[in-house]
Amino acid sequence: MTAVPNIALHDGTSIPQLGLGVFQVPAEETARVVSDGLEVGYRHIDTAQMYGNEEGVGEALAASGLPREELYVTTKLSNAFHRPDDARRSFEESLRRLRLDRVDLFLVHWPLPTLYDGDYVSTWRTLAELVEDGRATSIGVSNFEPAHLERIIDETGVVPVVNQVEVHPYFRNEEVRAADARHHIATQAWSPIAQGAVLDDPVVTKVADQLGRTPSQVTLRWHLQRGDIVFPKSSKPERMRENFDILDWELDADQMAAIDGLDRGEDGRRGPHPDQFDYLPE
Repeated sequence: MTAVPNIALHDGTSIPQLGLGVFQVPAEETARVVSDGLEVGYRHIDTAQMYGNEEGVGEALAASGLPREELYVTTKLSNAFHRPDDARRSFEESLRRLRLDRVDLFLVHWPLPTLYDGDYVSTWRTLAELVEDGRATSIGVSNFEPAHLERIIDETGVVPVVNQVEVHPYFRNEEVRAADARHHIATQAWSPIAQGAVLDDPVVTKVADQLGRTPSQVTLRWHLQRGDIVFPKSSKPERMRENFDILDWELDADQMAAIDGLDRGEDGRRGPHPDQFDYLPE
């Protein structure tokens, strides 16, 4: 089996470039899904407080028998817990649910600039405390626009190691990726296949036919060659194996350029814009 490449992070750690996401995986199915993923070969698991399935992730990790140092676990702060004391308390609850004494990566899930009096800086400072006491190896952000990044870096001096944002062939999100690159922040791509929309695109299917691969494999391979970190979600072992089988072949320059050309700019965005998103879970 070809090894998953690691992406070096600016804090001296590294992260597997390919992982397994559990967004929208029902809580009662999560342990089985993560166990299947670990069996396929995934070692990077991406969850979040708002997904409501950290407990299932923890159950699967504990049952796997895999050494802790072989696993990379990411979770994210709920939008409901941005105030510092709430963030500290919820992080402790995440550790309990995950059955871990530390997480490899903890993210601010959304900046929420229209809530909490626009103060996501104190939230970011609170995450930095978790690195100082060793309970989070690394910290980062999710859905942060360039202005959000500049603000937290300018006001705290702490640079996120990753920024997890919407990226796919219809929305390459190049402005954010460029801002990430300026600060040596790794870009993680959520919705890497545009919620399935790109899988029927004639450009993608043509490349897939040329290579004898599936459209999903071609799209995920495009991400890897661009340097994105990806964690496709699937609850089916056969699809997990398909998504994992993207490591020992490449797209050529023309194929990469053809997929690059699918970008629709802001019109290609499928999720909410971070400047306006204000969802608070009950």
